[in-house]
Amino acid sequence: MDSRATQPELHPAIIVWWNAPEDEDPENPMTWSARKKWANILSVSMISFLVSLVSSMLAPAVPLIMDDFHTSSRTFATFVVSIFVLGFACGPLLLAPLSELYGRVIIYNVTNVLFVSSNILCAVSRNEAMLLGFRFLSGFAGVATITIGSGTIADIMPREKRGRAVSIWAVGTVVGPMVGPIIGGYVTAGLGWRWLFWSISIAIAIVTIIAFGVLRETYAPVLMEKKADRLRRETGNPNYRSRLASGVSTKNLFIRSIVRPLKMLFFCPIVTFMCVYIAILYGIIYLFFATFPIVFKEVYGFSTSASGLVFIACGIGTLSGLIYLGYFSDRSLKKRASFGVTITPEDRLHFLITIPGALTFPIGIFLYGWGVEEHIHWIVPQIGTALTGFGYILIFTAIQTYLIDAFEVYSASVIGANAVLRGVGGAFLPLSGLELYSALGWGWGNSLLAFVALSFAPLPLILRIHGAKVRKSQFAQVKF
Repeated sequence: MDSRATQPELHPAIIVWWNAPEDEDPENPMTWSARKKWANILSVSMISFLVSLVSSMLAPAVPLIMDDFHTSSRTFATFVVSIFVLGFACGPLLLAPLSELYGRVIIYNVTNVLFVSSNILCAVSRNEAMLLGFRFLSGFAGVATITIGSGTIADIMPREKRGRAVSIWAVGTVVGPMVGPIIGGYVTAGLGWRWLFWSISIAIAIVTIIAFGVLRETYAPVLMEKKADRLRRETGNPNYRSRLASGVSTKNLFIRSIVRPLKMLFFCPIVTFMCVYIAILYGIIYLFFATFPIVFKEVYGFSTSASGLVFIACGIGTLSGLIYLGYFSDRSLKKRASFGVTITPEDRLHFLITIPGALTFPIGIFLYGWGVEEHIHWIVPQIGTALTGFGYILIFTAIQTYLIDAFEVYSASVIGANAVLRGVGGAFLPLSGLELYSALGWGWGNSLLAFVALSFAPLPLILRIHGAKVRKSQFAQVKF
């Protein structure tokens, strides 16, 4: 007797994908109108701007907070600013994998509400521990748009158009910390430090309400799973399966998604070295944010409100870098595509972007440090901070877009890995800032930071030339 006759008939899976032609399916985020795409990108960018603004806005208010809480701890003076960035380091470990399981939008909406709530609780803090705790929670929740934002861009923008989108999104993540202390200085001087949190909570609440109406799901695996589920319910046929379904249980998929950013960080050489480079630059930037008010008060006698204005130069440098990026980034890729040349992730590390960025960052630190050390007119260290801001945004954006293109499917996880290490650098390096300057002085203390940054300068150039080989080597073949 044929044993096959006793077995139930197996029904093959019906694979669910975009309606053909897929480049015309209105459910495919890649086919959305430019207006809809940019509405989503700008909403995420605005929230990222506010989050980054909150990260540094407290710097000019630190002396008043210390007086209010009757503390003289130098560790608290820097940690109350940088602990927000420690939340940046922890948040991606949970939020990035959750976004790949349940989609981008639900994570955005939930964390936006948590971000508003934690800032309100900062405003009513009664002691150092309460303020530190809710500053950490604020950073943990706020990092969602910074971690997942690049994933949203990868979901809806073709590769040759991503550079411009990432640059605009980066305005929020990089300019925010520059603007924060300026606003913080004036609000603190006029209304007190608690109104910093009340005012930003109002602004975040307004943007959160707008985001609820504007943001739409963009992550293809989640959209496909929803479509398959809808078809199963409508037809009563349980055989509909998403083309992007992993076949792994939700529990195992969640564990794998949590482990993935750490796995990429520790076992993929490109991700490891690029993230270390960004973490060092980010840590130095936040060391500056935490110490600028102290430096310019002690050396140049600036007031609380005036000390917030010293961040303008760094902001101008950053905006100049973004303009520079906007001109060269996507333009070079479109030119290569027009000649029929295959675009690779390494094209993001163009020499016209990486060489100026890698050199102006440490040059700016040297100029800032020795300008302060020699008590030269305050405009000299300000020019130094402008150069540092210019270099930082060039390297930051080049590496971000490179990682997104190189690990397109897991873009949220790779940027999450970047955010984890970047957050650790931004949280803990500033804690040593005042001790570093006390031991070595403004000149040699900043020179040490500049030499460390300069030692990583060849990295983007090496990967521009040999990155494709490294990505295909056995050392980079890690199962994510």
